[in-house]
Amino acid sequence: MLKYLVPNAFCNLCYRKQIRRGGTTISIICYSSFPKVVDEKIIFVKVHAPWDVLCTYAEVLHIKLPIEANDLASKESPFNCFTKCFYPSEELIKPEAEYFTAPFEKDRIEYFHVTDRDTFFTPSMRSRMVYYILSRAPYEVRGKITKFGITKLLDGGVYKAAYPLHDCRFNVKSEDKNCPNERYLLYKEWAHPLSFYKMQPLDLIRKYYGEKISIYFAWLGFYTKMLAFAAVVGLGCFIYGYQTQETSTWSQEVCDPNIGGSIIMCPQCDQECAYWRLNSTCESSKKLCIFDSFGTLVFAIFMAIWVTLFLEFWKRYQAQLEYEWDTVEFLEQEEQPRPEYEAKCVHDRVNPITKVTEKVPFTKCGKCLRMSCGIGTVLFWILLIIASVVGIIVYRLAVFFAFSAKLRKATKELEPFREYVTPQNATTVTASLISFVIIMVLNIVYEKVAIWITDFELPRTQTEYENSLTMKMFLFQFVNYYSSCFYIAFFKGKIVGYPGDPVYWLGRYRNEECDPGGCLLELTTQLTIIMGGKAIWNNIQEVLLPWVKNLIFRYCMSPRTQKAVPRWEQDYELQPLGKLGLFYEYLEMVIQFGFVTLFVASFPLAPLLALLNNVFEIRVDAWKITTQFRRVVPEKAQDIGAWQPILQGIAILAVVTNAMIIAFTSDMIPRLVYYWSFSVYPYGEHPDHTMMGYINNSLSVFRISDFSNESLPLQLNLGNITTCRYRDFRYPPGHPKQYEYSIYYWHVIAAKLAFIIVMEHIVYFTKFILSYIIPDVPIEVKEQIKREKYLTQKLLHEAGLKLVTKRMKPITDKLLKRSDGDFKLITESSE
Repeated sequence: MLKYLVPNAFCNLCYRKQIRRGGTTISIICYSSFPKVVDEKIIFVKVHAPWDVLCTYAEVLHIKLPIEANDLASKESPFNCFTKCFYPSEELIKPEAEYFTAPFEKDRIEYFHVTDRDTFFTPSMRSRMVYYILSRAPYEVRGKITKFGITKLLDGGVYKAAYPLHDCRFNVKSEDKNCPNERYLLYKEWAHPLSFYKMQPLDLIRKYYGEKISIYFAWLGFYTKMLAFAAVVGLGCFIYGYQTQETSTWSQEVCDPNIGGSIIMCPQCDQECAYWRLNSTCESSKKLCIFDSFGTLVFAIFMAIWVTLFLEFWKRYQAQLEYEWDTVEFLEQEEQPRPEYEAKCVHDRVNPITKVTEKVPFTKCGKCLRMSCGIGTVLFWILLIIASVVGIIVYRLAVFFAFSAKLRKATKELEPFREYVTPQNATTVTASLISFVIIMVLNIVYEKVAIWITDFELPRTQTEYENSLTMKMFLFQFVNYYSSCFYIAFFKGKIVGYPGDPVYWLGRYRNEECDPGGCLLELTTQLTIIMGGKAIWNNIQEVLLPWVKNLIFRYCMSPRTQKAVPRWEQDYELQPLGKLGLFYEYLEMVIQFGFVTLFVASFPLAPLLALLNNVFEIRVDAWKITTQFRRVVPEKAQDIGAWQPILQGIAILAVVTNAMIIAFTSDMIPRLVYYWSFSVYPYGEHPDHTMMGYINNSLSVFRISDFSNESLPLQLNLGNITTCRYRDFRYPPGHPKQYEYSIYYWHVIAAKLAFIIVMEHIVYFTKFILSYIIPDVPIEVKEQIKREKYLTQKLLHEAGLKLVTKRMKPITDKLLKRSDGDFKLITESSE
């Protein structure tokens, strides 16, 4: 459906003539011929391709179509009797018949399984072929310059929109008996909120929207199923940590008035910060026990195995879909250059493979220049994100100092919440919120820049275009979303010095310190805010905005009944999905995948939250695409594109980040070192291995008289004290090596490095073994592919024989008409 304005009718007329020359028939339906029209200048053009045109372009696009019923029966799962209730109703959505397919050839149509011309080509095939014609039909020729394609006409405002039509309303069946009502079926069995428990009808999605849409929902559904296993294990680890928080020895020591209450901690900032007792962090230490437990280590290793199984099983499932949806050889045979690329092909180049001169849009030097501009722009924006992270760090340092002074004076007002409203918590929450706002703003700006740079690079095919944009956007989003988490996990509290000689940022701001239990709880808070805020914001964008826009558009139109409005006008009132509609859906899920895998050691509930979000996300995306958006132009897709190597890269990086979180962010390794080495002789006084005394052993002693004038607290609110404690492993004052790292510190560092090396090697070796023993393509699919190739070769051979026979028939007839003697000589010599 094309929609345009009458003042540009001359250009439209030329364009329509060019389309007619290509064999496509056009019928114009004037909007003014219908009652209650608001704007009589608007005209709708309905484009329809007849059978011959469809056959011609099916051969041009190498579309694979049925040749014979599949005689290799697929194995049914033994669990079908249990899972049958979770599948869409077979009475409404009938299972698709399985066929062997071959690239369509118009001259050999008799070999293809054509039972009905109206249904031989699916709606998505028809729409794709018509759009292919529209994208390449010229509309203006000036000398050597030829302008063509519906895209340019849309960009220039000649046409307002171009879109395939929905077959019916989403919530009402069509009265036309020939209408398949596929949109209605998709809404009822897939997009409706009450169908949240049902499996997705992927074959019908593919038939109606094309492979590109269906492969996304197939991936999202598979990812959600796999998340269920991770969510169960993560919930179990969380429950284990919750149950053991009251029995944790080191947490009991923190909360004990005789131990934690008698330990005076050093101020965490200069002058304005006061001394404080360790038991004031009792509640946070209990919360920390939930996430910093032995179950965290088990869950981190489990997730490293889980992500490998997820990627390997997805490859198998994707290979099955590639065969069923005829996209196994798609990239090599079918994908055509983008119209934007073809329009700028002005330079000659000899193809290194075919040795044929062909047109390209730029020289090698021009291509290098464009690529350099793209890389430079991406690096500039990444540096801009790093600068924003540095700004957030400076904010944290400055605000922690201010909160320490203000909250100390407001002790009475905050008495009921004193344990929760601490300078550390207030700084963490406000910095996380500001970081989230900056992330969202930078995303909006960079998105436009990335699209502009990718357009400037001018990739040849749509796949290359999307892969290039994907890498640019993901590199930016990776740094944008994860930089603050990496800072908290691996940098905060690591280089702080000690109270007598603290480390300063920019020579002014004292570096941040972690709580006595470490920065793990703060990392959990950061992840919760970013994951939760991102999910809420994305749902508002995906659900609320399209619904409000459609509501406003319908309100601005004159009131009329829905029955009086033709199908093309109802669809025009919907929102366009846009060229990059699925790109943002993939990006959202891959960023979530990163949160689930990269930092799961600090937040075992992340898979559960992701699972709940994805169950909602599938239905939201289905509802949105079925009810709020125009029908998209179907596109072929073999796989999930550049997102596959990105997921593999995240999976490899996740092993390192989780090992380092356990080693450097949590207190698990220092506790283990104390339990096995420093709680007993020769370093400890306990007869058996125990965690008793760990808190006292993990806090170093500092003499107050050693404070510098710049760091000395202005008020001594805890009486006459001579020493305070701080989180580090250093020798006490009076020792020959006072304030230098102790032997305990070097034992802990050695244990941390050993843990990282051992865990990485074990996990990587396990991942390698799993990748090796799990084949990427199931045996059944390999057999079906071989069977299909055999039938295709047989078809070509038989067709070739018939062609040879047909061409040789005149020659044989001439031979038969020759003299009997000659014929006998031929037969005798042949005998």
